[in-house]
Amino acid sequence: MAGLVRRSFDDPEEVRPFEAGMGEVRLVNQEGGAVGRGVFRPGWRWTEHIKPIAGTETCQAAHTGYVLSGRMKIVMDDGEEAEFGPGDFMICPPGHDAWVLGDEPCVVIDWQGFADYAKR
Repeated sequence: MAGLVRRSFDDPEEVRPFEAGMGEVRLVNQEGGAVGRGVFRPGWRWTEHIKPIAGTETCQAAHTGYVLSGRMKIVMDDGEEAEFGPGDFMICPPGHDAWVLGDEPCVVIDWQGFADYAKR
């Protein structure tokens, strides 16, 4: 057993800013992979602020996450959709668009999909 591990999103191993200053992902690396805290500012939308970085039509990352604050709507390529807010756990497969709802930043902790997210 490795023992205690302490990492902080205030001092991450990597920070990846989104287009037009619309947020960022802060990554801390763990043995099992990266864990990220995403801050998505009001007006953020995947197709506008991550698509130019990812180079795909929709987000192809799978996400397993927890919403700390704010609200986000996710629409899958097949039309399925859901809204997520504070306290919601989410599993989101590849093939989706997403955007922030309202005037509050949406903050998400993701321990599956941020390893390559918004990577230039």
